[in-house]
Amino acid sequence: MLKNLSKTFKRTALATAMVLGPVTMASAQQVELTMYYPVAVGGAITKIVDGLVADFSKENQGIKVNAIYAGNYNDARIKALAALKSGKPAQLSVMFSIDIYELIEQGAIVAFDDIVETADEKAWLTKFYPALMENGITQNKTWGIPFQRSTIVMYYNKDAFRAAGLDAEKPPATWDELVAAGKKLTKADGSQWGMMIPSTGYPYWMFGALTKQNGQTLMNGSGNETFFGKPATI
Repeated sequence: MLKNLSKTFKRTALATAMVLGPVTMASAQQVELTMYYPVAVGGAITKIVDGLVADFSKENQGIKVNAIYAGNYNDARIKALAALKSGKPAQLSVMFSIDIYELIEQGAIVAFDDIVETADEKAWLTKFYPALMENGITQNKTWGIPFQRSTIVMYYNKDAFRAAGLDAEKPPATWDELVAAGKKLTKADGSQWGMMIPSTGYPYWMFGALTKQNGQTLMNGSGNETFFGKPATI
């Protein structure tokens, strides 16, 4: 796992970046690259990234990567754009996929397609799961690669199921079953709701997961049309 991640990081740092700018020459022999990374995910993931940076430095003596932990995803975007405007842009940044349109409009990023040259580099872009590549592609070009992708999961309270007379070993498997269970779990005095969807600070993400499961995306691939009025969204 770590070995594969190291290869991915190496290819990412060398091939392109989310925010691309002039490379800093620390000396005649060394190139310095800056990477903004949101620390909001916290915990062990930061140690993994530190390890990737260290491994990369060992394998590439002439390249130094400065990993800058820039707060949450919004902070990372703001800092990366500020660095760009100051004339000292980062060469790589981990950002939300939804930032892609703003970054393209501001001329802040370069597509992978415009950077890769060798057959191996081009093949590398096809090695990711297609579903994870979708929101990194627009205008028929790849602007971002999957890294640190999260997966939304649903969990349920078996004790609450039992108390409501539901089978605790059979959670809802369809929309109709979810609605039916939710009604039974909801208490009239308002002390308990049958279902809760936390905003997590990014409510579109949770809502988008539901519409996607219902066969509907929230916008087109060009980012200039939304589908909030579609029956499946409603």
